[in-house]
Amino acid sequence: MRKALLILSFLFALQAAAQDPIFSQFYAAPLQLNPAFTGGGYAPRAGVAYRNQWSGFNNAYRTYAVFYDQNLHRLNSGIGFNLEGDDAGNGILRTMRFSALYSYRLQITEGWAVKIGVEGGAYQTALDWDQLVFPDQIDPISGPVITTSELRPDQLNKTVLDLSSGLLLLSDRFWLGVALKHLNTPNQGYLLVNDNLSGGLPLRYTVSAGIEVPVKAGNKQKTASFISPNLLLVSQGPYKQLNVGAYAALGPVIGGAWFRHTFQNSDAAILMLGFRQDMFKIGLSYDLTVSGLAGRSGGTYELTMGVFFDKGRKRPKDLNDCTKMFY
Repeated sequence: MRKALLILSFLFALQAAAQDPIFSQFYAAPLQLNPAFTGGGYAPRAGVAYRNQWSGFNNAYRTYAVFYDQNLHRLNSGIGFNLEGDDAGNGILRTMRFSALYSYRLQITEGWAVKIGVEGGAYQTALDWDQLVFPDQIDPISGPVITTSELRPDQLNKTVLDLSSGLLLLSDRFWLGVALKHLNTPNQGYLLVNDNLSGGLPLRYTVSAGIEVPVKAGNKQKTASFISPNLLLVSQGPYKQLNVGAYAALGPVIGGAWFRHTFQNSDAAILMLGFRQDMFKIGLSYDLTVSGLAGRSGGTYELTMGVFFDKGRKRPKDLNDCTKMFY
């Protein structure tokens, strides 16, 4: 009974907050972060990501992502696609997003460039109504009963248009990005629990920045080594989070550590370790919960894999992006 009520409360909270998932390894899913990152490498790249949030709550929230993008250097452009899936409440609420992305690069000076990105696609939600257990279905003596006064929605699957845009300032050592997700605030809700649902999916504001500090130059036989202190600020509806930390690539070994704060409380310490060899990259991270859920949430795991198709390709001399941590 407690499990059923927990799932119901979780679903309602998720609908009311209307919050996008954010990967702890955000650099492994750059198109989800900001459409201006599209075509960010000098060669095509692809990646997948899996996130199991609060693993102690029986698959409460799982997120998947697949992306591909490539640089069209002669056109100063980048193109790509991004696919994301969410599974909340062990399958009660499923969300799927598919979008196409385009970016244009404008060289300001010899050392600085601006990239503008746009994104458009479909946002689909599916609700498994039959798995829900409402409070009036719980008899204090006999337990769950079948009947409920709640009305089943006429539509349990919704697909809506979703639009986003972003801006990225780049040099050979520094990057700063700003993105606006859900510009048209698509209405993806089923239940008019409060005004937040009827108003549509809230705008998501994202600010990200980082600096690349070289440690050792790379060549055809050895991967370059560098450290990249960075931060990520996300605001959507009532939810806000700030991630501060650093990413490091020391030859084939990659690692990182961040701290996430939600402005209401300290949330988690994030630790990541991975490996890069030739065109392949893999990373595993763990979010150690430090909030009131510590000891009960089970923490959060993420596994990411990426492929950078740079074999046989030369880096253009006029490309001054400091975005090695993204590929």
